[in-house]
Amino acid sequence: MHEPNPFHASLSRRAFLQAGALAAAAGALPTALGAEPTAAFPPLPFNARTARLMPTRNLGRTGHRVGLFSLGGQAVIEKPDQEAAAIPLIERALDLGVNYIDTSARYGGASRCSERFIGQVMKRRRSEAFLATKTHDRTRDGSLRLLEKSLELLQTDHVDLWQLHALATMEDVDRALAKNGAVQAFLKARDQKLVRFFGISGHTDPEVLMEAIRRFPFDTVLMAFNAADPHHLSFRKLLDLAVEREMGIIGMKIPARGRLLQGFQPPPPNQQRGPVKVDRSGPLTMKEAMGYALSFPLSTVIIGCDNTRQLEENIALAGAFRPYNPDQLRALEVRAKDVAGQANWYKRDAPQNPPRP
Repeated sequence: MHEPNPFHASLSRRAFLQAGALAAAAGALPTALGAEPTAAFPPLPFNARTARLMPTRNLGRTGHRVGLFSLGGQAVIEKPDQEAAAIPLIERALDLGVNYIDTSARYGGASRCSERFIGQVMKRRRSEAFLATKTHDRTRDGSLRLLEKSLELLQTDHVDLWQLHALATMEDVDRALAKNGAVQAFLKARDQKLVRFFGISGHTDPEVLMEAIRRFPFDTVLMAFNAADPHHLSFRKLLDLAVEREMGIIGMKIPARGRLLQGFQPPPPNQQRGPVKVDRSGPLTMKEAMGYALSFPLSTVIIGCDNTRQLEENIALAGAFRPYNPDQLRALEVRAKDVAGQANWYKRDAPQNPPRP
């Protein structure tokens, strides 16, 4: 039986967010470090099935032991007309030991259906999942407004991790860390016990995320990482810095949205967005793609799933994971080279695939 955990967002916290955003707009929001906390956090989430069904690792210094596979809030979960598929998938993920769920204020467009669908499960099972969402706004007041809506849609009074979404340029870092930037909203929300931990995410340029980490003690980093990574603008040095700082490290783009996988069927070029075109299927199995990433010191990987069958297969792969040795890792990187362009499409100045032999 699922443990009941009804939505209990307090009026005082919701009122704080509304007042904080208005005060920020007027230039009068109090400094975050001077705020009075409202209440203690509940214990960290705990899913009793996790350690039985997959290995776990420390999520940095947070105190949370996270399963190797975590559920991303994209794919079917971010499609507005897929509630009948999305909610059972989220339920099944928790049943199979997933104890970290990632979403964003941006997933699902204006309807924010990713947060909405996850919230329909969280209202009953909040204590089982470490819950992460994001703000794409770089300002203090704009981020507070996004957080207010996130808490409402997720049907909770706090999130475990709030992240800066998709930092892509040094200007993004400057704006977010400015006097009226999003980090001020983070500090305020933490003092009011609305947010436990802070994180950053990005997949465009590792130097941008490294600069943010040097300038602020974020708890986690959500970063792109796969077997094609060494072939263009590698994120390996970001990984090294995050390990040095004892951060929680969450991997994404593990199969490069399928572009690294055998059997992937590229759509016609005129139906593909962006300058980097997919022109061939990939060389790896999902086992190899996930095994490659997890052989490095990542805490977990988040992967969006199209259906429950795909979810179950991914969790089974995490449960059976055995690390690759250095020679095996290099061999996977060599095999990924021919699709390095399409698999790194999200990076700055991503190249096209090399010509076929």
